[in-house]
Amino acid sequence: MATQISSIRSRGMELLAEYQKAPSIQLRNQLVRLNAGLVRKIAHRVSHQCSEPYEDLEQIGYLGLIRAIERFNPTQGCAFSSFAVPYIRGEMLHFLRDRGTTVKIPRRWQDLQKEAHHVQSEMLRDLGHTPSDGEIAAALGVSIKEWREVKLAYKNRMPLSLDATVCQQVDAAITLGETLPDSHYLRMQALEEDRQQIQRALSQLEGKTRVAIEFVFFSGLSRKEVAKKIGVSPMTVTRRIQRGMEEMITYLQPQALQTDP
Repeated sequence: MATQISSIRSRGMELLAEYQKAPSIQLRNQLVRLNAGLVRKIAHRVSHQCSEPYEDLEQIGYLGLIRAIERFNPTQGCAFSSFAVPYIRGEMLHFLRDRGTTVKIPRRWQDLQKEAHHVQSEMLRDLGHTPSDGEIAAALGVSIKEWREVKLAYKNRMPLSLDATVCQQVDAAITLGETLPDSHYLRMQALEEDRQQIQRALSQLEGKTRVAIEFVFFSGLSRKEVAKKIGVSPMTVTRRIQRGMEEMITYLQPQALQTDP
């Protein structure tokens, strides 16, 4: 069993390395299928902390998985699962927060909820047991579907506790509060992602073109200084930089397109 898991992880890293060099939808979909169990596991745990259907959370989680695949750098020595979990869980929590802030309870449903409270108390006293959804709906004169929508709306309106456990690691539980990064962290994460994409595009350029761009934009050298270092004319350096920038744009564009869900 351990050998099989190790083999799957090894194959996953190979595919991630291939994807970093030559991104394609086919490779991305293969990586999504390979890591689908991670999404399902997190969706299962989060679904127990809220009223949203497991299926909806799972679908949202795949968006996070795709973003993790797009941003993962296999050369940094980090396990992909550790890198992907915050993205997957983050998408689900963003979804829950968005749902929680946009739920507006119609006046009719507010009245039904109040009436249902009295009906449930009376039926519990008369029947001797908690009434079913069907019994409550009949007493209210509405369909079971509408009554369940009323219940779900009010359940979604309740805020999630920051102490709610959303993931159980081997040594400790991770709470909702711990998954909410601050604005500085988000900015730093975005900068790191941009750096990795630019570095990936640079690595695909011809050697002298890449060196020219690095000397000018990263080291702050003039075109004349670069020309002396690589043994070409300043005009050639300018042409190389212009051509290199155009190539980098073409390398970056397909990556941006494939991040769309």
